[in-house]
Amino acid sequence: MKSIAIRELKSFFGSPIGYLVIALFLILNGVFLWVFEGEYNILNSGFADMSPFFTLSPWILLFLIPAVTMRSFSDEKKQGTLELLLTKPLSIWEIVNGKFLGAFILIVIAILPTLIYVVTISSLGSPEGNIDMGSTMGSYFGLLFLISGYSAIGIFTSSLSENQIVAFLIAVFVSFFFFFGFDGIATLSPTFSNFISALGMQEHFKSMSRGVLDTRDIIYFLSITIAFLSFTVYKLKSVQL
Repeated sequence: MKSIAIRELKSFFGSPIGYLVIALFLILNGVFLWVFEGEYNILNSGFADMSPFFTLSPWILLFLIPAVTMRSFSDEKKQGTLELLLTKPLSIWEIVNGKFLGAFILIVIAILPTLIYVVTISSLGSPEGNIDMGSTMGSYFGLLFLISGYSAIGIFTSSLSENQIVAFLIAVFVSFFFFFGFDGIATLSPTFSNFISALGMQEHFKSMSRGVLDTRDIIYFLSITIAFLSFTVYKLKSVQL
């Protein structure tokens, strides 16, 4: 598993992909949070908090993570190296987890520089340091779990087709549905709205953003991640057969 993850990271940083992903994430967040006028502009919000960043990031990652994961197995299929990969002395679970970890670590690296935002906002607060660190750290943990879920979905969709664009589009659709779709469905059924909303990622992400790490939220994201990685393993086993 470790060797696959390292190979994936070397592949990302051995080409423009890794640097482009990090640059895009930071630039898009930077211009919306600090340059463009609007609801996401931190300087105009009047509050010393990171909520605009944690509102915007899930939507940027919704497209960015599928762009990273779309080549995971699609590229292997297209180049005819998938069968060779499956003959390595590694279990299919180790291969899938290695691909997943490679994508996950890349996105985490892209997020790390945003910790500078926390320091900046804290220094701009009145009085200085007036920032809710509990909520901020909870939101970062929530973002890590969200990245985990998006990455698992992207890895799975990449195993469905050798066409990377198809894998990308399916990943965006499925990720969008899990993040926003259940909330949309909940509005159509007020009686079961709380239950339906609880099936979506957005509800659990918001819960973690309050600064309280509820085990139900953690179990939810772990379940989504494990489920889609299991679907990937099942799909690859069918190819192996």
